[in-house]
Amino acid sequence: MEKQGFEVGVAKDGECAIEMAVRDIPDILLLDIMMPGCDGFEVVRTLRGDNRTCAIPIIMLTARIREVDRRKGLELGVDDFVTKPFSTTDVVARVKALLPTEAG
Repeated sequence: MEKQGFEVGVAKDGECAIEMAVRDIPDILLLDIMMPGCDGFEVVRTLRGDNRTCAIPIIMLTARIREVDRRKGLELGVDDFVTKPFSTTDVVARVKALLPTEAG
């Protein structure tokens, strides 16, 4: 993502992702479902329930391709899913599609 001109922040686990999102209010968030600490679903649930972070676009990058996982993510407010393995070009295109016009 940095090679494409994006400023990137990296969180080591779900709790750090929440803290960073609340503190920095990123233009977009890329999450995995399976993360140390709270999982990606819990991160989405927490961020969607907070007025400061509820509008951040969220893309799940995940190896979990079961329909039940996709449905759960969409019900929680995930904007898009990308399953592993994925192409960087596809991820960049999806990020650009969800970014506000003035961002990125």
